[in-house]
Amino acid sequence: MLIGVLKETHPGETRCALIPFSVDRLVKKGIQLVIEPGLGGAIGASDSDYQKSGASIDSRSNILKNADIILRLRKPPLEEVAQLKKGSIHISFLDPFNEKSLVAELAKNNISAISMEMIPRTTRAQKMDALSSQTNLAGYVTVILAAERLAKIFPLLMTPAGTIQPARVFIIGAGVAGLQAIATAKRLGARVEAFDTRPAVKEQVQSLGAKFIEIDLGETGQTAQGYAKALTPEQLEKQRQGMAKVCAQSDVIITTAQLFGRKAPVVLTKDIVAQIKPGTIIVDMAVESGGNVEGSRVNEEVVTANGVRIIGLGNLPGKVAVHASQMYSANLHNLIEEYWDKDAKIFKLNVEDEIIKGALVTHQGAIVNEMVKKT
Repeated sequence: MLIGVLKETHPGETRCALIPFSVDRLVKKGIQLVIEPGLGGAIGASDSDYQKSGASIDSRSNILKNADIILRLRKPPLEEVAQLKKGSIHISFLDPFNEKSLVAELAKNNISAISMEMIPRTTRAQKMDALSSQTNLAGYVTVILAAERLAKIFPLLMTPAGTIQPARVFIIGAGVAGLQAIATAKRLGARVEAFDTRPAVKEQVQSLGAKFIEIDLGETGQTAQGYAKALTPEQLEKQRQGMAKVCAQSDVIITTAQLFGRKAPVVLTKDIVAQIKPGTIIVDMAVESGGNVEGSRVNEEVVTANGVRIIGLGNLPGKVAVHASQMYSANLHNLIEEYWDKDAKIFKLNVEDEIIKGALVTHQGAIVNEMVKKT
């Protein structure tokens, strides 16, 4: 089997799907790899670095036509699907709940498409969980962005000129991204508070040194995969009212609330933002999936009438592209190794395996994922 790796073409994308280390690891298992020229250019990995690791280099069109497996980070352009080898396997983020035309086209062209954001959150699948690896880094980046823009320092500082109180940072959502944001803000010396609709994460928040804000929302919880369940309109309103006081006292607010496969909930309305003191920084990590903050805009920084700065930058993992590529590349090579038959030298697509079953969206000309079929 020939595995092809394509260069990312999405505007502003700096990450790449596979780094030379992973190429070397896979080639040593007898896997034939071909890459598109310039694959790792944005992270300082040259074509010769890939060749030294055992990959060959070919044009994009030839890779699309000949590769049995295609690896990339972003979803494929719709017009490129017909160029893929029939019966081949395509592995990338797909956004399948919102890309119905793309999913239909993949099925129509008999492509077995594995969506990396659909990898189950199980112990066995942790090493392949690209959604977690990338949102982990995004959580780190949100804090760095806020710290750079805040007109205060984060830590407590005692000087001959007086004592500087620590910045107050409020993290909304304590999933993978939120917990990393908490840890990063604490490392910078801030006073950190956090809220999540799932009471089960309280101990994790406290273990990182943050205060857990408790708001009685009634029955909440999480899905089987560990994602927060959607709140009712009444619960959302209670949440907003409970958070308003904390927001008004905060110097930095970071929102990370996202619902898997659905539009992100609005947790900070314009009314709440209007009560926040001038100079406060809000980072809306969910801006690309609809936004948690009313008034945030994708790839823009908005300053409100009351002097609050709302940061809505997209592709946060791309701000630390070297390590984001390293982690995504590891997710991919772990996935390939898990299902690589070293004797037959093929990637065995076992549709009954729990990980493949969860992540496989199209196969043998049909949409096979039950979650995607229901949307």
